[in-house]
Amino acid sequence: MHAGRGDGGYGHLREETEAGHSPQRRAFGAPYESVTFSTATRSRCELTVTLASQPVFDLASSTPISQRLKRTIRRCGERSIFERKTLELEDLRQIDILTIEHGMRLLRLGAGDTAIVPAFWRTLSGGRGPYALQCAAVQHSSEPGSLLIEVFGGLEHTPVDVIDETLAHFQTQTRGVVLHIAPDVDTARSLAGVHAHCLAIDFAGVAHEGARDWISAAELVGAARKICSQVLLVNLRPDRALAAQAAGATHAVFSTLEPRSL
Repeated sequence: MHAGRGDGGYGHLREETEAGHSPQRRAFGAPYESVTFSTATRSRCELTVTLASQPVFDLASSTPISQRLKRTIRRCGERSIFERKTLELEDLRQIDILTIEHGMRLLRLGAGDTAIVPAFWRTLSGGRGPYALQCAAVQHSSEPGSLLIEVFGGLEHTPVDVIDETLAHFQTQTRGVVLHIAPDVDTARSLAGVHAHCLAIDFAGVAHEGARDWISAAELVGAARKICSQVLLVNLRPDRALAAQAAGATHAVFSTLEPRSL
């Protein structure tokens, strides 16, 4: 997976560049590491945020080339996931800033590495402000590497020109944006012309186990690929890797079925 506007790119991630070495191959669904931190909303609701590092596979080479942070937000003392729509903009922004801060320490990127970190669309669309400054700060600190920001929520109701205007403020030579879209063909097609570096689709809500199910799933992947040259499938069944690549997907975070080693 690569980023950088136009033809520029970050190159492959987590690959050994020396001759004779190949990337370490890990279980498809196994997280690398995780970290948990707490924060409080403006209404004084205490939240617990867990970040888990997941391997991102290049489907052409069947190798893990990057890391993606999976984020889970809960109210303290509750088991259910906290609904982001009940949070104010400042709460979302604070969570995203803390995610960058804790996530970069968790990822420990090396020179030339790239990682995917989550962020709310309202954080980006609400203006550059503190979040953009935090992104820039971590990339000019002792932590080398580049970031892809995976944006969640609200994209389905936002015009493409507005999305592009927002992305232009965040995409640099060392930072790109992944749009996490709803698993819907019409939603994918509505983004025609958008200048994101990658589209991400969560296949946890997409039936893709049987041959009949895969017909619709492949149509969804194909629609996304027509919009963007890179398509990341999250929670893809490992046994659908080859079919996903044939349909147009370029990268995957595999679902946690039975642990598998390459």
